[in-house]
Amino acid sequence: MRGPGAGAPPREFRTRMRSPYLTFLLVGGLALLLAHGLDAWAQVHLVDPEIYDDDLGRLLRVMGYYPLWLLVGIALLLTDWAGVRGKRPRLEASRRAGLMILTPAVGGLVAEVGKVIFRRLRPGEVPGEYMFRAWSERTFYSGGLGLPSSHTLVAFAAAAMLARLFPRAAPVVYLLAVGCGLSRVAAGAHFLSDVTMAGVLGWLTGWMMWNWNFGSGRDEGLAVPPGEASGSRKVKAGAVPAS
Repeated sequence: MRGPGAGAPPREFRTRMRSPYLTFLLVGGLALLLAHGLDAWAQVHLVDPEIYDDDLGRLLRVMGYYPLWLLVGIALLLTDWAGVRGKRPRLEASRRAGLMILTPAVGGLVAEVGKVIFRRLRPGEVPGEYMFRAWSERTFYSGGLGLPSSHTLVAFAAAAMLARLFPRAAPVVYLLAVGCGLSRVAAGAHFLSDVTMAGVLGWLTGWMMWNWNFGSGRDEGLAVPPGEASGSRKVKAGAVPAS
C-alpha cells in the first residue's frame, strides 16, 4: 500500500513549478506562439493607416519615445532632491530617477540588438509573410527590421519600472504600453509577434534592472526613500516622504 501523498510530485518539483522564472518562460512562450499564429489575421483586421492622425494614436506612440522617459526621470530627480543636502544623500535620492532613465534606455538597446540578430523585415504586402535580411547585407544596420519593436520594448521597460516604483499606477502604465504596441501593429509598422516579443523583453528588462539595483539580498518591493541618507529606514517604492 502507498502512504498518504504517494504518487504526488516531489516537493522540489512543485516548488520549481511555482517559480516566477518558469512562469515567465511559460507565459512568454505561449504568448509568442499565439502572436505568431495571429500575425496574418492582425495584419488584415487591425491595420489602420491613419492611427497616428489623431491625438490618441500619437499619445500611444510617444509611450515608446525614449526622450519622454528621460524627462520623466529628470522630473523625478528634481522631486526627490527637494530638501536634500549633501553628496551621499543626493546619490541615494537619485536611485528612482536613475532607474527611470536607464531602464527604457537599456530596453531600446535590447531592441536594436535583437533586430540585428533576428533580422526579420517589417510587414510587407502579403499578410503574415516573413522576410529576412541576409547577414551579408548591412550586417549591423537595424533600419527596416522589425523584430522586436523598439517603441513597444521601450514602453514596456518603462512601464515595468514604473509599476515597481509606483505599484498603484501599474494598470495605467501597462495599459498605455499595450496601446503603444497595438498602435504599431495598426500603423502597419510591425507584426503582432514583433510587439509581443517586445512586451516580453521589455518586462524582463524592467525586472532585471530592478533586481540589479536592489538585489535578492534586500527587501524586494522597497526602495530608499527620497531625502533620506544611506542607512536610514526603507519605505515602499513610490511612497512620498513626509515634509
